[in-house]
Amino acid sequence: MTAALGAPAPAAVTSPVRFRDLLAAEWAKLWALRANRWAYPVTAVIVVAIGANAAAADGRNWPGYPQGIRDNFVPTWAIRDAFPLASAMVLMMIVGTLGALTVVNEYSSGLIRTTLAAVPARRSLLAAKAAILTAVTTVFGVLVVAAAFAVSQTILSGFGAGVSLGEPGVLRSLASSAVLAPVSALVGLGIGVLLRHAAATVAGSTLVLILVPELLSQNDPWTAAVKHAMPLNAWKNLSDIPPAWHLAAPYTPSQTHSWIVLAVWCLVAATLALGLVHRRDL
Repeated sequence: MTAALGAPAPAAVTSPVRFRDLLAAEWAKLWALRANRWAYPVTAVIVVAIGANAAAADGRNWPGYPQGIRDNFVPTWAIRDAFPLASAMVLMMIVGTLGALTVVNEYSSGLIRTTLAAVPARRSLLAAKAAILTAVTTVFGVLVVAAAFAVSQTILSGFGAGVSLGEPGVLRSLASSAVLAPVSALVGLGIGVLLRHAAATVAGSTLVLILVPELLSQNDPWTAAVKHAMPLNAWKNLSDIPPAWHLAAPYTPSQTHSWIVLAVWCLVAATLALGLVHRRDL
């Protein structure tokens, strides 16, 4: 039996794209970016080097330190040497930029049109991008912070001032430092979807992650509230292990508050990105 003349050809059956396929595609695209292949290892080297330099400086200055500083060096100053403020700023700035570039590069090159033609489900596509970015930067943050801690404490142990993981507050401090990487990446991603321009996105990420928190005062209740709602200051509150005699600054939030701040920034950045990518034109 033959088909009737003029009958329409049967439509091709296409299977829906599975989320794990989107994850695999985003993984491939992430490492296809040349910036990612060199920026992550270079960032790791810089962060570890900053901590090693801080520990070495304390080693050189140790003979001249008064007894009061020596008595409180462990864990207060020892843990600060592992991941100083400069390390946090470098990590946030570079990883935030890399998070933004994962989406900005697709918009600037026009690849986003091809991608969405193949996968019209914009939210699923961006969710896969955010999931891969979060996983990669979380592992990166853990490895970098662990390496910085190991190197700095090896140097400090040379003159009996190293801190161990079992010291109260050390694991919390290291965890908050590692979490900075995925938080910064997701903030960069959200700003990237919002602005869709490389230079503006880098400037916006730097402004939000680093400049605004450093410019705000902690002496006024309103500016202090904004200051402590920023990721950088949440990290400062969680990573520091002050000595027992230390008096907290005015309006200092609780550690629970700071953990919530970091979580909320991730949630808001991801929600913003998912909402914008669904509504805005290319």
